[in-house]
Amino acid sequence: MAKGSLVGNIAQDLGLDVKRLKSGKARIYTEDNAEYIELNKDRGALLVKERIDREALCGQTTPCALHLQITLEDPIEFFTVTVEINDINDNAPSFKKDEMKFRISESAVIGAKFVLERAMDLDVGVNGLQGYSLKPTDNFNLKFQNQQDGSKKVEMVLQKHLDREAQDHLFLTLTAVDGGDPQLSGTMQVEISVLDANDNAPVFTQEVYKVTIMETATKDTILSTVSAVDADQGSNGKVSYSITNTLDDVPVMFQIDEENGVVVLSGTLDYEKAQHYEIHVQASDDGGLTDSCKIIVEVTDTNDNHPYSIPEEMEKGSLVCNIAQDLGLDFNRLKSGRARIHSGDSAEYIELNRDKGVLLIKERIDRETLCGETTPCALHVQMILENPMELFRITIEITDLNDNPPSFASSEKRFEISESAVIGSKFVLERAIDADIGVNDLQGYSLNPTNNFELKLENQADGSKKVEMVLQKPLDREYQDQISLLLTALDGGQPRMSGTMQITVNVLDANDNAPVFTKSVYKSTLTENSPRGTNIITVSASDKDGGSNGEITYAISNSKRRLSEQFQIDRKTGEVILIGEIDYEKAKVFQIDIEAIDNGGLSDSSKILIDITDVNDNCPQLKVLSKSDTILEDSPENTVIAMLRVNDPDFERNGDVKWRRATDVRNNADYHYSVRCQ
Repeated sequence: MAKGSLVGNIAQDLGLDVKRLKSGKARIYTEDNAEYIELNKDRGALLVKERIDREALCGQTTPCALHLQITLEDPIEFFTVTVEINDINDNAPSFKKDEMKFRISESAVIGAKFVLERAMDLDVGVNGLQGYSLKPTDNFNLKFQNQQDGSKKVEMVLQKHLDREAQDHLFLTLTAVDGGDPQLSGTMQVEISVLDANDNAPVFTQEVYKVTIMETATKDTILSTVSAVDADQGSNGKVSYSITNTLDDVPVMFQIDEENGVVVLSGTLDYEKAQHYEIHVQASDDGGLTDSCKIIVEVTDTNDNHPYSIPEEMEKGSLVCNIAQDLGLDFNRLKSGRARIHSGDSAEYIELNRDKGVLLIKERIDRETLCGETTPCALHVQMILENPMELFRITIEITDLNDNPPSFASSEKRFEISESAVIGSKFVLERAIDADIGVNDLQGYSLNPTNNFELKLENQADGSKKVEMVLQKPLDREYQDQISLLLTALDGGQPRMSGTMQITVNVLDANDNAPVFTKSVYKSTLTENSPRGTNIITVSASDKDGGSNGEITYAISNSKRRLSEQFQIDRKTGEVILIGEIDYEKAKVFQIDIEAIDNGGLSDSSKILIDITDVNDNCPQLKVLSKSDTILEDSPENTVIAMLRVNDPDFERNGDVKWRRATDVRNNADYHYSVRCQ
């Protein structure tokens, strides 16, 4: 209603004269500070002072009313007036989101349920939300369930099997309507992506990429771009790239963009340390199927060193060579020329004995620490003499001993493979590393048992082997949901050494089971004014499916009371905590509708009933409604001299108010009055 609109002729309705309103100084009192109604004493009428929005004033409370008190003086009179605010249909039903997306496997069973977001309508009664419709209805129909707060739980139920090959996307419209005149409505788009079985692995466009690069190339230089395609759709067809080398230097020297397959230089090349690299790249889809390729990188440079050869692990002081004899130098020349050894780095493994003209081991040499996989491994030193100045370059090759067994970076590797995986599906295994080289290096692998899988080995340019586990017999989750295998790597040294890695295969089934809550209703109590972060309850649901199909997330359903502003549920654990303020005087009971949803879109619902316990957190509020400034000395008993109002919002005993008569401290005498409660 507009400002100044007539609410009612209060003087006529109360049987009062307009003059009495003026002489009695009539005024309006409200319990809160909002002044929506004003009194026109000249007309004896109540008028609209401020625009009234029923939804802002009362929310969902019905009936919605303004409670007023009119007081008059000389004599004091008190009238209680209630103005009920009627609803008009000025709010359309609305959804929190414009669209809702589901990813549903085409293997979903008939009767599978998917909880839809409920609409909200701020209006009440017939103007409030009345129903829903879903179109088209070829594959799904709607199921409703009345809730305690008067709303409806809305579920979309599968009534006809999905077929991704016939239609990979469905677009539905959920409409919510009220009962007002004219009828208002709100809509939400429901998009369904139909998922297929993950029966195609990624395939690289090339098995081998070759690149030549100068050792002076700068960081971030692009070497190559690899590419793989996957015939599957959705997440099963999304390909990501990674470098699978377990050698220390390759992951440091090169990086790959996991989305676009661009390989760049991330380290500093040095031809004297490594002349070529072999980068092993894996393409993986979201279903765990993989393919691999390799990039052979050749580093270009020249070398003019003259080598000696010694085995690693020689003791300190051991003879390397008679350098004076080999270079045709006299001992005196070594001394007079102040001969000294210079190495390119700070490590000093070799020293010169000028008295004997020999090179000796100064520090123990570990070939693997010095050179890693680089072959040949060599120390490059220079012997410098003065008067005249002479420079001799000396290369000392370090040969390998079988002092390292093959090893895997991880002691265990896990796969999650659907029982629908086809024969011939390949799964790249981690390669073992052996710090030794040549015959002492890694030579082969074995896999046991071999009931479902066999090994496929492919020799690589660096002498290592690409290792793949190939499915040769269909998996059956109902027969065996987990398979344990042992991958063994062997070298060719004497004695022969080995390393092992445990392989665990979790067999995944189709997503044919929805989550199920342990209870249909959870109950808890909460004391008002509890601090934020208070743990209220933990709910739990289980899903019989395995793997990612059995992973459950929890959520609070949409509601008119905006409960998500007061309560929060942990998506993983189901723990419900308080994040807002709780006031018993505003709400004594809360109902929280919750959902448990698996990764395939199947869901279940439950509710939490929280009873709020009152605490005595409000003082009685005393307000003088009207009083007489003077009183005649011969006033009779029961003459009303003031009207007081006391209110305590607390509940039961916490809200009971007791009156007592005050004592006149000035003359130690009781006032001659009493308090009468009405």
